[in-house]
Amino acid sequence: MAIETNKQPIVVKKVFKGGGHHGGAWKIAFADFATAMMAFFMLLWLMGSTTKEQKAAISEYFNNPSAFEGMSTAPSQSTGEGTGSSPSIISFDGAIDMAPEAPQTAALDQERIDELAQEQDQARLESLQTALEDALDKSQALAPFKDQLLIDITLEGLRIQIVDKENRSMFDLGSAQLKDYTHDILKELGAIINQVPNRISLTGHTDARPLERAGFSNWELSTERANAARRALIAGGMREDKVGRVVGLSSTVPFDKTDPDNPINRRISIIVMNKKTDEAVQEETTTVEELTKPK
Repeated sequence: MAIETNKQPIVVKKVFKGGGHHGGAWKIAFADFATAMMAFFMLLWLMGSTTKEQKAAISEYFNNPSAFEGMSTAPSQSTGEGTGSSPSIISFDGAIDMAPEAPQTAALDQERIDELAQEQDQARLESLQTALEDALDKSQALAPFKDQLLIDITLEGLRIQIVDKENRSMFDLGSAQLKDYTHDILKELGAIINQVPNRISLTGHTDARPLERAGFSNWELSTERANAARRALIAGGMREDKVGRVVGLSSTVPFDKTDPDNPINRRISIIVMNKKTDEAVQEETTTVEELTKPK
């Protein structure tokens, strides 16, 4: 039998899948990288185009969203009920976060930055007002003098006025010496005010009755009383650098305009200044320094 010799050889091919080409995964990674770099350079551009004041406002917003400086609003961190036995006489139970929501866009312009700063400033002052009013009811030192503490919000900020009442003066007659209970009131207020970053303005007022001391008028007396109040606030724990202005106005701005001799005209006014007022005070101080520099 003849054997055929012209058959084609059998070739076996082995196919290996998945080798060589890696698909489009690298494109996704590269796109993520490009997006991140674009965001990074946009951030650098924004930081380079903002002023020092704008950066400070943004930093303040993100570093201190709780309205109170350095204080926790968690009830678990409260150690007292406002009786003077705890570092703070304010109870933050049920407190709400007064800070505005963070903006969704990174492109914060000057107008939006100023708006955020004003909103936070106003919320902080309103929160402080509520805390002070609560303290008048809860604090053993403040509650008896509730009728002598007048609290309201003005164009300059949160105003706290401590007024004289008949037979219950804050100072010795014609003197800048604080009564013991007045000193206690101011110490309590100092501890509360220190919980917000705002600076304060202190003003002393007198009635229109002339003093009998030669060379010493109500101008000197109102100024010395304002400084005495400043020292008592600091003794209560308020930082010295929170004082932005101390002035004495004598009897020029009476509380009772119909009766200049009314004891209520003798008062100490503490204004927790809002941002706009504080900037005006700093600008005024800078102007005075420039004018008084030797040429």
